[in-house]
Amino acid sequence: MTIRSRAAAPAPAGDSPPDAISWPAGPPTDAVVELVRGLEITIGRRVDGSLHGNYQGITPGHGSEPGESRVYQPGDDVRRIDWNVTARTQETYVRDQIADRDLEGWLVVDASAAMRFGTDKMEKAQIALAAAACIGFLTVRNKNCIGAVLVAGPHIKVMPPRAGRDQVRAVLANIASPPESERLGRSDLAGAIDRVARLSRRRGFVTVIADFAGTDWADPLTRLGMRHDLLAIPVHDARERDVPPIGLVSMTDPATGRTREVRVNQDVQRRFADASAAQVGRQLDELRRAGADVIELRTDSDWLGTIITHVRRRKVQAVNAQVLRS
Repeated sequence: MTIRSRAAAPAPAGDSPPDAISWPAGPPTDAVVELVRGLEITIGRRVDGSLHGNYQGITPGHGSEPGESRVYQPGDDVRRIDWNVTARTQETYVRDQIADRDLEGWLVVDASAAMRFGTDKMEKAQIALAAAACIGFLTVRNKNCIGAVLVAGPHIKVMPPRAGRDQVRAVLANIASPPESERLGRSDLAGAIDRVARLSRRRGFVTVIADFAGTDWADPLTRLGMRHDLLAIPVHDARERDVPPIGLVSMTDPATGRTREVRVNQDVQRRFADASAAQVGRQLDELRRAGADVIELRTDSDWLGTIITHVRRRKVQAVNAQVLRS
């Protein structure tokens, strides 16, 4: 039995080098337009039926304008400590933030060949596209701006923040039509995160959607979290956590093209599961160290229900925090 990524075939030798290949330009194809329209309709119906009230995107209660100071409470963000008041009173104070009416949000999305893998209902790339659509349409509901930094192997595309649904549609069309990246190396997720840090004009909200393979993204994400509210959405497939003992399997890494045959028995299954669990633990530790909220999505999950549950919980937390402070 052979398990392979569903990525497109690699470009033949002699083609242009990776840095000469640009992200596809021009209008999206009819298939991409129809896909984006279907996502917009699906998300609109579920969101309108599940979320009520006026709130700023997906992170209610945060902003960049300083408000009044109050005594520090356990769980408050230490980045908002008011050092002037703290020094005068010898007691720790934090400064509340006034929610912005014009929030600047960013999407960082991995659209590489490694994401075009799935053994259940959807591929990881499809889940990433759907999550980006949900976050994007939620962010622009109150006339907020959203930008994007997309990465596919060595290719990075920057879309400056703009308001409106047309901006979200343009971002999604580019996520759905990335340049070929198979066998061109790992995605430069760290470079994409650093690009947001350089381009963002003020404190805002950044969502990173990827499989978070490797560890090179950890330090850039931590630096980004010192200034921005972060939401990390790791996407994975069940076979990346557990491979059943099915005998000889041919596995291909779409990023490098390396292929290896492995005879999967119960001992290999156990060792693979243990290594995967350790990797997931390290990944979550790094995401928490960066101060990011985390929504884990699987290719066999109700991706929209999971995101809506997170948003609803954040709204409740924001309301409860406001009540406690009043």
